[in-house]
Amino acid sequence: MPFRVARTVEAVGGRTFKAVLLTHGHDDHIRYAREFADLVQAPIHLNPADTMLWQDVFPGTTADAGIADGQEFEVAGTTLVALHTPGHSPGSTCFHVESLGTVFSGDTLFNGGPGATGRSHSSFETIIDSIRERLLTLPASTVVNTGHGDATTIGAEAPNLDEWIKRGH
Repeated sequence: MPFRVARTVEAVGGRTFKAVLLTHGHDDHIRYAREFADLVQAPIHLNPADTMLWQDVFPGTTADAGIADGQEFEVAGTTLVALHTPGHSPGSTCFHVESLGTVFSGDTLFNGGPGATGRSHSSFETIIDSIRERLLTLPASTVVNTGHGDATTIGAEAPNLDEWIKRGH
């Protein structure tokens, strides 16, 4: 089902949008970002390492602002911290919300394994390092809200790391 910009705006009611935070620059995650951002009058943030992916969809342009590792974004009194997790793409970024025990993993970590690394600009070894060093260090109870599919937890995924490496997932 295609993304419905107006329906999404309607679903969140009359809230004010501060920014559109993108986990990475693949087309299935950014295709409607400009239309949505224009509608809600909010800047688009993307890790600059994914600029080439952005430009595949929006030639000759860039996102409105970058995202740096460790950068904090406040949303309704809740702080999201950007965790640079390259591998699925060079600029892949997760957003950790410690106060809610949650991480938004984009396509870095799914329920059952790492995100795909068969696309251009991706690397299996790099995504495994990112998951090991940036995500599996979070508390086991941390809920992982993924870019596709069902949520999971760090504790549910951590024991599978060695198996993913063996399979070359």
